[in-house]
Order: sequence, then C-alpha cells, then structure tokens
Amino acid sequence: MDDKKLSSQSYYTPPGGLPPQTQLLTDRAVFTDAYALIPKGSFSDIVASSLPFWRSARFWVMSRPMSGFAESFSQYIAEVEPGGGSVLPETEANVEAVLFFVKGTGTVTIDGVDHRMRAGGYTYIPPTSRWSFHNDTDDVAVFHWIRKAYCRVDGLEVPDVIVSHDDDMAPIPMPDTDGAWATTRFVDPRDLRHDMHVTIVTLQPGAVIPFAETHVMEHGLYVLQGKAVYRLNQDWVEVEAGDYMWLRAFCPQACYAGGPVPFRYLLYKDVNRHMPLGTAALGGDLS
Repeated sequence: MDDKKLSSQSYYTPPGGLPPQTQLLTDRAVFTDAYALIPKGSFSDIVASSLPFWRSARFWVMSRPMSGFAESFSQYIAEVEPGGGSVLPETEANVEAVLFFVKGTGTVTIDGVDHRMRAGGYTYIPPTSRWSFHNDTDDVAVFHWIRKAYCRVDGLEVPDVIVSHDDDMAPIPMPDTDGAWATTRFVDPRDLRHDMHVTIVTLQPGAVIPFAETHVMEHGLYVLQGKAVYRLNQDWVEVEAGDYMWLRAFCPQACYAGGPVPFRYLLYKDVNRHMPLGTAALGGDLS
C-alpha cells in the first residue's frame, strides 16, 4: 500500500502566464453565496498579488474573509523565485498558519529553528511563533499558505509547531470503504487545542462520498491530483487538478472520483470551537 501511495502522488502547481487572445471566454468559474469554483485556468499572471516584506514572490489569493464568502480563513498559493522569501511574512497578531509545499524546496525558520521543506511537506505554525521563509535554491518554490485568526479558549494551551510530510503519514481509511476513501491527517483530531485542520483527502478511481455532507465546517478544497464530479450545493460540477473550491458552512457536498489516478485534494476546515453567539451585541451577560 505504501509503495502505491508514494508512486501515485503528484501536486499540481499553477503555470501562470496569460491565455491567448484566441481563447473562448466560456469557463467553469462560478461564484455563489454557497460555494465558489476557481478553475485552474483562472490562475493567470494578472490576478497574482504582492504582499509586504516579501521579495521575488507572488501570491494567488483563493479565499479571503468578506461578506458572502469565506468567514474563518484565507488561503494563498505562494510562488517564490530563487533567492526570494521573507523575514516578516505575517503582519497580523494572533494568526496561525499551515504551509503545504507542492513544488521545489526551501527553508522555513520557526522560532529560530530551520526546517528544510520539499514538495509534500507540511508545517503548522502557532500564532505565538515567529517564522520566515527563504528559497535558497535555483528553482521556484510553490506552497499553499492557509491563515486563520486563532480562537483562544481559557484552559487550552496554544498548539505546538508541527513539521511533517505527506510520505510519512499513513492515510486513514473512512469506515466501510476498504481504503477507497481515506484521509491523511497531520494533526491528532482529539487535540482540542487546534481550531482548524488541514488534511489531504484521497479517493481512488471510482470511489464516492456516498451522501450529501451537510455540516458546520467551512471548507477550502484545492485539487492536488486527478479529477472528479463534485456536488456543490445543488450543482454537480467537473473538477480537476489545479481547481479550487470554497464551501460555506452547511453547503451540501458529495463526490464521484474519476481516474486514471487517485483524486486528491488539500482540505481546510474549522473545528473544535463553540459557535460564536454575539452576546456582546445583545447587551452582554444575558443571565
């Protein structure tokens, strides 16, 4: 099983560029109040962003907190040229992050400790940590950068730094699927210090999510490999490697995985916290 898993892994990275003037404008891009689909062809040069204190780098922003869209997180694809990076990548306080590398190598330094990252590498950075990134190679480095304001709870400590790799984590099969549907978890789901999980979901060709999942988590899904037909609210859409989906809380979802390779996606979801009730807006203590 391990040999099959290793041999079938790949991670799509946006090529950038700009479509030719002859290309038709009809596209799969969809933006609704329940979900959004940003197809891989949308990641062109002209929609990339720059960020303060980064050098030789650009970012494709896929999710950001805004009315009618993502509420709990932001997600970028970062492309860092040789010699590029940042000594001050995060400019806000109390922000945690997950980095997942899909191309190249580079060094992430967290609280003074260097970590060499390559494609498939995962790191969780707590909101109390200082970090930096440097691409000290001759090749471009590409990684996903997921940011979230950490929801503190009295009596729970802030999580520790986690550095891992896709190759090192055995996918956990979903019940009664015989491994056709499995999840690679980098965080122990019983660890309530964490208020978000970033995992990799793998469905073998022909496998399904056999019911319409409808639950409280907000989702960001980036397709790393393969293709599928995915249900988003009331719509069935074809998705492939390089596509990004955002699903608001309670948006129904299901999936039929195509082939010939496994369908894999990087999944964000918010977890392990009470739903904020806004009692302050109602006058504070209502007892």
